[in-house]
Amino acid sequence: MLNSAGAVAKMRGVSLMGLLIGAILVATGSLLVIGVFPTINEYLTIQRAVRKIATQVSSAQEARVAFEKQKQIEYTIATIGGEDLYITKEGDKIVISFGYNKEIPIFGPVSLLIKYQGQSK
Repeated sequence: MLNSAGAVAKMRGVSLMGLLIGAILVATGSLLVIGVFPTINEYLTIQRAVRKIATQVSSAQEARVAFEKQKQIEYTIATIGGEDLYITKEGDKIVISFGYNKEIPIFGPVSLLIKYQGQSK
């Protein structure tokens, strides 16, 4: 393309192929965020519940029962139950730990595996 002075001007812009690749990357990233966000929300809810329960109970059995009650209140907790908690006593304090894996299908045989762990300390 010639400019007004008769010299060749460089064309600037995004090609159609570049636009398609960018759109695919944005769509893939958005799908990952949409799939991961609920699992992060669930983890944070479990962490909050475990910390609250650890300050209110004095035995492992009480902690498990309290977690099951909290699970009924918090509809986002679906992955683990009271039986999945690891409960120890350090001094006079109850320490509640948990860990679980969450698999998020992406497409076909491809999945994203997230390993969540937490404790009440």
